[in-house]
Amino acid sequence: MSVLDSFSLSGRTAIVTGGYRGLGLAFARGLAEAGADVVIGARDEKASAGAAAALAEETGRTVVGIGLDVADQDSAERSVAAALEATGRLDILVNNAGICIHRPALDIPADEWREVFDTNVHGLWLMSQVAGRHFAQQGAGTIVNIGSISAQIVNRPQWQPAYNASKAAVHQLTKSLAAEWAPLGIRVNAVAPGYVKTEMAPVDDPEFKPRWIDDAPMQRYALPEEIAPTVVYLASDASSFMTGSVVVIDGGYTLF
Repeated sequence: MSVLDSFSLSGRTAIVTGGYRGLGLAFARGLAEAGADVVIGARDEKASAGAAAALAEETGRTVVGIGLDVADQDSAERSVAAALEATGRLDILVNNAGICIHRPALDIPADEWREVFDTNVHGLWLMSQVAGRHFAQQGAGTIVNIGSISAQIVNRPQWQPAYNASKAAVHQLTKSLAAEWAPLGIRVNAVAPGYVKTEMAPVDDPEFKPRWIDDAPMQRYALPEEIAPTVVYLASDASSFMTGSVVVIDGGYTLF
């Protein structure tokens, strides 16, 4: 196998949670361009279906969009069933769905804290467990979790303790599952992006730019398309000897 062939995902199927916009859509596109068929799942079923139809036309791959609540067991199981129904297989799970709420710790209501953890941690756990059972049966599978540099730092000037704690949990869960599931042929890795221009991140806001962008060595934000190649790498045989790793992509932000 040549070096470039090791990045190919031809003949494989991936689920991307929260995949209809922003980082998730860039990941879905990258996987499809590398040869994978893709299931895009999000709570907004209409948006998922629309993004899937456009991506299928763009790439020529089988791409389906479904309604998916990652924090619901039945919904998680239906997403795996949808992949098997559409393509006959499932090889890759990209746990991208997540939410972030800016609020000081003393002001966070209990339901808001639970909402962040339900999506960012519990949902990731459920999807990993459901997909992991399938991967264990077939003796192979790859999970790519989307963490954050917020697992390693305290972001400023905004306060977001629930999000920071949830992403730290994602990084540790990545390592825990990688250790436990390696004998089953399942690899589990994570990507920890820095500041990326998406609908969720107001990187150009004058309130945030001095700390988010100007403080970083590269002094710029990333585009989702700059993170997607690493997801493809972690999903592919190019990273076949890699599990339990957290790959930081932040323009050098965490150097200081």
